[in-house]
Amino acid sequence: MLAEMQELGQRARKAAAALALAPASAKNAALTAMAQAIRASQAEILAANATDLAAAKRNGVKSSFIDRLTLTPERIEAIARGIEDIAALPDPVGKVLATWTRPNGMEFSRVAVPIGVIGIIFESRPNVTADAGALCLKSGNAAILRGGSDSFESSRAIVTCLAAGLRAAGLDDNTIQMVPTADRAAVGDMLAGLGGTIDLIVPRGGKNLVARVQAEARVPVFSHLEGICHVYVDRDADIEMAQSIILNAKMRRTGVCGSAETVLVDRAISARALAPIIRTLMDAGCEIRGDAETQKIDKAVKPASEEDWSTEYLDAIISVKVVDGVAAAMDHIGHYGSHHTDSIITGNAATAEKFLAGVDSAIVLHNASTQFADGGEFGFGAEIGIATGKLHARGPVGVEQLTTFKYQVRGSGQIRP
Repeated sequence: MLAEMQELGQRARKAAAALALAPASAKNAALTAMAQAIRASQAEILAANATDLAAAKRNGVKSSFIDRLTLTPERIEAIARGIEDIAALPDPVGKVLATWTRPNGMEFSRVAVPIGVIGIIFESRPNVTADAGALCLKSGNAAILRGGSDSFESSRAIVTCLAAGLRAAGLDDNTIQMVPTADRAAVGDMLAGLGGTIDLIVPRGGKNLVARVQAEARVPVFSHLEGICHVYVDRDADIEMAQSIILNAKMRRTGVCGSAETVLVDRAISARALAPIIRTLMDAGCEIRGDAETQKIDKAVKPASEEDWSTEYLDAIISVKVVDGVAAAMDHIGHYGSHHTDSIITGNAATAEKFLAGVDSAIVLHNASTQFADGGEFGFGAEIGIATGKLHARGPVGVEQLTTFKYQVRGSGQIRP
């Protein structure tokens, strides 16, 4: 297994060296051909996905997992459009980030360059296969993709289309490779760096996966641990707006990392706001777990435990708590949150700015749904994930975040005294 994986890494390293010098036109041609191949292979992709879904249902997984795994003609078209959106982005490679000239006449430039070979380890969502491969290609990086066993057949069908697009543009199809086994030992091989061929690991999945990556990786990691996202309803909130935003933030897609998991309501507005918010969620089929004040609103509200405040449900469940103003809301988020995405609903600009400045999360919103935590919604075309760390990349990881930089220095014979 290790020898096979290291060979995979060596092929990726060779492909990355060539891709770093490829013109933007070649990369864009490959991306366009990939989108066309995905559309042309819709039947094959759906058949592969049906195999994955049948196995998942036999294993009795929950509905939110099935939703993340499921492909439809509409979702396949969205994958193809997402690749085309990435093709339309400016090429980040070679972008001059800064220039200056020293008194001795030497000219300095800081220039964006690819990172190299990126290993992406992800679970269940087959669309990540296309997003990750396309983003790595656009940013000049080779990709080694290790999807979950649950989406193995779907991912393999998509990678076949990505490889076809690379070949159509005259690029090495080893630029995007899929780990050919669902054996978990392959993850350990990637975390060890495949003999120095992997430059970066990006995990996208549940808490157990990301915790393992953070504990075992011997190469740099972009990661988010969990998406424990909050919506805070301030005393100056429009209640109808709050209902609409919270319903979308929780129920649009419950299985995504930007789904709201906790609603905090200012005590000053709770007498008017709690009941309509809870009714809206319950009418949509959402289970409510609330503190003592929230439980008084409806007997169907279940008591929230201490664990609920730090739980990423990824399901039609939400916790609700009454707090004493914006400072208490920020304290709660700081204690229980995951530095992912948090939103405030308020008509008070000063309160909004206090929240936006004070909440230490990768994405902080005012009067908007947490489900905007998505690279496509930021204009990035797509994203590999939402990075919640503070070094190099934070928030949606798109093409610009998948580059680093080097310094180019031009002289005219200068020597250092």
